[in-house]
Amino acid sequence: MPTILGQNQYGKAENRVVKITRDGATHHIKDLNVSVALSGDMEEVHYSGSNANVLPTDTTKNTVYAFAKEYGIESAEQFGIHLARHFVTSQEPIRTARIRIEEYAWERIETSDANSKFIGADDVKHSFVRKGQETRVTQITYDGARWEVISGLKDLVVMNSTNSEFWGYVKDKYTTLQEAYDRILATQVSGRWRFNWTDDEQKMPHWEKSYEQVKKHMLQAFAETYSLSLQQTLYQMGSRIINNRSEIDEVRFSLPNKHHFLVDLEPFGLKNDNEVYFAADRPYGLIEATILRDGCEARIPVDMTNL
Repeated sequence: MPTILGQNQYGKAENRVVKITRDGATHHIKDLNVSVALSGDMEEVHYSGSNANVLPTDTTKNTVYAFAKEYGIESAEQFGIHLARHFVTSQEPIRTARIRIEEYAWERIETSDANSKFIGADDVKHSFVRKGQETRVTQITYDGARWEVISGLKDLVVMNSTNSEFWGYVKDKYTTLQEAYDRILATQVSGRWRFNWTDDEQKMPHWEKSYEQVKKHMLQAFAETYSLSLQQTLYQMGSRIINNRSEIDEVRFSLPNKHHFLVDLEPFGLKNDNEVYFAADRPYGLIEATILRDGCEARIPVDMTNL
């Protein structure tokens, strides 16, 4: 045979599942986009078309919805762990399951106080508005023996309006950028962090608390770092997470520099004292790096586009 089969996987991508938990009159929402990828003894379906080892992708879709009812959705990570374990342990041909999840957060709408003219307005606990800050993500991979959980977020836009400089850089004949000693620093954070929980004998992290704390330390580091470069800020963000969260060994960030340029107002007889800026969406500097706990190896892919 002149060719052989290489890496392969299959599954159902982007299963949107919304789970409503009704705690009396108070409701809670989990809104997920779940993608399942399965791999294992799948050579024959590629070589001859035999589906004897193939679990239909429609079945994987149905499993996502059934599990939302059977197990509920405590967290994106826990839900993905349930799914991965099921596919690997219930189907002999399947050796590895990879579950990728995006979570879209909702927050409760604040209603009128008890003195409102709208009867019962203070009792409304079932109305929500989509949070617009970021999308939470996770990837769970299980091979029947070991787990790998990589979680994170994307599309989180942050800005410091001062306490940022950029100077002392290399200059050649093509350099036109002026040194800045007080500038806006803004970026759209895409970050991933890898947990050191790898087998069922270990104590499982508290996934929801971990996410909240990681985001808190990341944002605090961004706000509290007097930045001489976006690289320096990135490193401080990752270091703060690892130093404060023992369950995490590796952090990777992709930070586009959302440039803000001072507008020249002198033609109008006006002085621009770091007040009026032009926000450029492209081209943009793209700063990426991995921060590791000492002694650990990097496992998060360099290209996080599809992670």
